[in-house]
Amino acid sequence: MIKGSCLCGDIRYTTEAAPQGASMCHCGQCRRQSGGVWSSAFVPEADLTITGPVSWFAASDTAKRGFCARCGSFLFWKANDEDTISFSLGSVDGPTGLRLTKHIFVAGKGDYYDIADDAPHKD
Repeated sequence: MIKGSCLCGDIRYTTEAAPQGASMCHCGQCRRQSGGVWSSAFVPEADLTITGPVSWFAASDTAKRGFCARCGSFLFWKANDEDTISFSLGSVDGPTGLRLTKHIFVAGKGDYYDIADDAPHKD
């Protein structure tokens, strides 16, 4: 089971599903919201139990981002046309047992760091 929460603990989530697609996103939106890269994995939305007052921000016409209005933690990413939801790997309580499968939107990465692992890159 994966359990996680925001920084203040107002929002908690759990899943017994096996997370898929562990990735690091380097897009401008993730950089602005997280202060750097955003690491996440996804599960079917029906398999993620969320408790607490998630605030949703429609970051584009195709997706929304879920965060805690109290502490500002960026916890979730959800495409409007998919039945999966991504959760922040940094918000997981304890080890995840996952390994990165890819880096995404690397064309938008900041110029202040290098990607130093061998995971595949996608623009």
